[in-house]
Amino acid sequence: ILRRAESFFGHKEIVTRRPDKSLHRYTYADFARRARRLAVALQQLGLRRGDRVATLCWNQYEHLEAYFGVPLGGGVLHTINPRLHPSELAYIVNDAEDRALIIDQTLLPVLEKFRADVKIKDVIVIEHGTKAAGDMIGYEDLLARVDASAFVDLEIDESEAASMCYTSGTTGRPKGVVYSHRALVLHTLGQAAAGPIGIQESDVILPVVPMFHVNAWGLPFTCTMVGATQVFPGPHLDPASLLDAFAREHVTLTAGVPTIWLGLLRTLDEQPKAYDLSSLRALVVGGSAAPKSMIRGFDERHGLRVVHAWGMTETTPLGTVSHLMSDLERADPETRFTFRAKQGYAVPFVEIRARTEDGRTVDWDGKTMGELEVRGPWVASSYYKAPESADRWTKDGWFRTGDIVTIDTRGYVDIQDRSKDLIKSGGEWISSVALENALMAHPAVAEAAVIAIPDEKWQERPLAVIVLKPGQAATAEELRASLEAGFAKWWLPDDFEFVTEIPKTGVGKFRKTALRERFPARKAGTPAS
Repeated sequence: ILRRAESFFGHKEIVTRRPDKSLHRYTYADFARRARRLAVALQQLGLRRGDRVATLCWNQYEHLEAYFGVPLGGGVLHTINPRLHPSELAYIVNDAEDRALIIDQTLLPVLEKFRADVKIKDVIVIEHGTKAAGDMIGYEDLLARVDASAFVDLEIDESEAASMCYTSGTTGRPKGVVYSHRALVLHTLGQAAAGPIGIQESDVILPVVPMFHVNAWGLPFTCTMVGATQVFPGPHLDPASLLDAFAREHVTLTAGVPTIWLGLLRTLDEQPKAYDLSSLRALVVGGSAAPKSMIRGFDERHGLRVVHAWGMTETTPLGTVSHLMSDLERADPETRFTFRAKQGYAVPFVEIRARTEDGRTVDWDGKTMGELEVRGPWVASSYYKAPESADRWTKDGWFRTGDIVTIDTRGYVDIQDRSKDLIKSGGEWISSVALENALMAHPAVAEAAVIAIPDEKWQERPLAVIVLKPGQAATAEELRASLEAGFAKWWLPDDFEFVTEIPKTGVGKFRKTALRERFPARKAGTPAS
């Protein structure tokens, strides 16, 4: 991939917004030389085949160099989420047995909170005007020690580890997933061919999804393979900074989680003519189910197309894309939006099915719910050093995702919930995702999360946690009434809690565990019926 980028696209740009908001620009030719220097420099520090090199970095060009330089040197790139709790960070570093760490200087305060609890031999700092402390190595100083001509291609077996990432640990300790060179290459080929995500040399790609999370959904590898211009936002993920970058750099495709796009949509609604986004052909959304109202809002109010996709850390991550089949493109608007709000059908080489708790494969009827299972050449076959989790895989290689879905007659997956978030009331299932998306369609609602809380009579009942838009007002009665036309009465939340903020995970998903701790029991309210 690197040789191809260098040979054909050496003149193409890679752009990064630095912490001070200035822009750094260089070419693929520059990037390739520096990635090879990094490989040699790490070897000279004592990096051995299979050693893990961790990163605590933003989406930035130095991180891209590590994406290639670490595995080219025979090491394993271990991207770490700096937003995790220090105890989780220490656990992850120790579990992976990271030998070295490449860290952006702005994230040194994060390191200091857990450094005493880990054993990292070398800390390499990407400096921003201030020299690294005495026991640390400056990134540019490290590269300056070597010449790219000293690089020697290693004969790396395709099954060797190239990188690794840990799950978010929302249900217990984070678990490591290791990606082989083969898996990354096949995923890159699959992503390049995947419907509207299909990335071309002419594209300008800005990944909002962080490079510290599941390979930035594979975009750095795919962009490099096809020679697309890459634009990295650095630490600046606020709507104004992103919209400015989209317009300034003529971005054609971007990708991120729903919470990012909801904030972006609010800004565009407030300033509909402030940014020229005519180059932007798609906003890819994944990580959790996106509200149909959001997809419709971008489309109808701003002429921007949101493309839903699905994947997981364990699937490298791409599994499905909601590309409308040709006849559906000619359907009425409501039908089109309904299908676009689904997670889509499987990309080439990925197989899907859904099964019930008793192991029965459910029909593709769009109604029957089951746990989504997937298998394919870039789907992990185990967790790193976690034999106790072997039951997440079937004997014939299917991975049990934990997502509860329906699959329609065309094969479009529609996520109903995570298995741990599905609400069981009176023996019947209620989808928190469906309720959340309907609530976020209300004009006064900015964010909505629905959780299960214990109920003596019904086992569990839904509680809606609401963040209102600035300057907007809505009562619990009004919100409940807005749901009545679309849901059975027993689905409707009995109670609503209004908060200023919904806690989120390090990758922007609603942290429902925190909400369940905050609201552990149902207060007196409208009885379920």
